[in-house]
Formats: sequence, structure tokens, C-alpha cells
Amino acid sequence: MDDKTILNRITELVDEEHQLRAAAQENVAGTDDAARERLRALEECLDQCWDQLRRRRAARRAHGDPDAQGTRPRSEVERYLQ
Repeated sequence: MDDKTILNRITELVDEEHQLRAAAQENVAGTDDAARERLRALEECLDQCWDQLRRRRAARRAHGDPDAQGTRPRSEVERYLQ
């Protein structure tokens, strides 16, 4: 997966996240537990995408192979301290 594909995926996920949050603010049907669970999954997936993009860019700066950077498991990415 190249940087452009990752950025496109991030855009898709953010758009869906914004739609779910807007629906929740307007108290639209479908903002129940399933919607909250989907938001949590979106946030985790976004964290993975951003992590992969950062590691690809770091590899490129270090003259490494950005394509060698795979996707880390959600459980690993979610334990990062910020």
C-alpha cells in the first residue's frame, strides 16, 4: 500500500467518523451501541493508518524501504503513549 492509498483510506474513515458524530449530535436513529462501537473501530483503524504512514515516511527519510513497513496490529498501536 502506498502513501496515497493510505491517505485516501484515512479520508474515507474520517468522513465516516464525521457522519456518525453528526448523527449522534442530532440524535438520529442508529446512534446506539452499534454506532458507538463503529466509532471505536474507526478510531482504531485511523490510528493504524496514521502509524503506517508515519513509519513509511520515517523509512524513506532513513533511506529504507517504505514498502517493507507493514501494518501493526491494532492492539499494538492502541497501547502507544501520546
